[in-house]
Amino acid sequence: MLNIALFGPPGAGKGTQSEYLIRKFKLFYISTGDILRKELAAETKLGLDAKNIIAKGGLVSDEIIVQIIEKTIRSNPDVNGFLFDGFPRTFVQAYILEGLMIKLNTKLDFLISIEVSEEESIKRLLNRGKTSGRLDDNEEVIRNRLKEYNDKTLPVLNFFKERGICVPVNGLQGIEKVTTDIEQIINKEQSKKLLNMVIFGYPGSGRGSLGKAIAEKYNLEFVATGDMLDNEIKDNTEVGKMINELYESGQLVPDEIVIRLLEKKIENSKNVKGFIFKGYPRTLVQSYILDGMLKKHGSSVNKVFEIDVDTLELIRRLDKRSQTDAAMPYDSSTEKIVQRLEEHKTKTIPVIEKYKEMHDVTVIDGQDTFDVVLARLSAEIESSFKNLR
Repeated sequence: MLNIALFGPPGAGKGTQSEYLIRKFKLFYISTGDILRKELAAETKLGLDAKNIIAKGGLVSDEIIVQIIEKTIRSNPDVNGFLFDGFPRTFVQAYILEGLMIKLNTKLDFLISIEVSEEESIKRLLNRGKTSGRLDDNEEVIRNRLKEYNDKTLPVLNFFKERGICVPVNGLQGIEKVTTDIEQIINKEQSKKLLNMVIFGYPGSGRGSLGKAIAEKYNLEFVATGDMLDNEIKDNTEVGKMINELYESGQLVPDEIVIRLLEKKIENSKNVKGFIFKGYPRTLVQSYILDGMLKKHGSSVNKVFEIDVDTLELIRRLDKRSQTDAAMPYDSSTEKIVQRLEEHKTKTIPVIEKYKEMHDVTVIDGQDTFDVVLARLSAEIESSFKNLR
């Protein structure tokens, strides 16, 4: 997801650039004035609350505005991101937007400030006034608008400068050059973003094979904790010796060891677009660990998939697998297979429920052939991450 706030004094050309960015990057345009008018027209609860305030000559509160913005964002889960125009307009609203983005498990990627001198703004708006017929395009009103912009909005720029995401663009250039500069800023940011996916599914759902195929197709790093543990044993590392001892004594490998291996995997993976995690997180605790680990690296889980396969089909597949070299220890009997499925239900389903609260978990029908299911999964990924195509 790409979230941008576009700033600039009156006459900077925000409207022209907004139209281009919305088309180019398929962003949803959020103007507080526009979305407020929609709520008023629809006579929603928030709209009626705002209408009562306006009728009494008051200003619509930040509390109502932020609820309308949150409603707008939640109502458009399939867009590539959002372009904020006219919000945040004050220092307080900057904090509000930051908090809202955290609540929605996302962030403002940057604030683009189109910089134009006061005299240039006045010149442009006076020229516009010759043809626009707008009553506010006269010098007195323009200077008042610029003063209000400087008094209220410049502190917002400083707020985001402190967070390192305020990017200035020279607005004195031609329109096309300003557009090119903004596009370069966005492309640079997108190239740094990791696309991190978690793939869930009961044993036998095919999540391992599907995860590997998706990783290869989209240049993602496939991360399976079981494979990492086995590799440590195979390489006879000190960690591998500890893991082997735990296996032999029938103990589970503690999160402390797994975390270190995951950290190592993430840090050593170069030139990948992101990671696809299979077999981790298995528990609620591990889900919090993964979120914290990715945040440490300036990233997060972007997409969660659940491969859905009927229980009888799972048992049939696992029984068939037990007769091959790919057999797992729990494939040796129907009783053990059922026990493993129950364990998944007890431990992993709560993790999926947690992610449903934070992300839009996409359920993929896994009943068909591998190629058909892979095509379904690929279609969902390409729909979510347009820049993968």
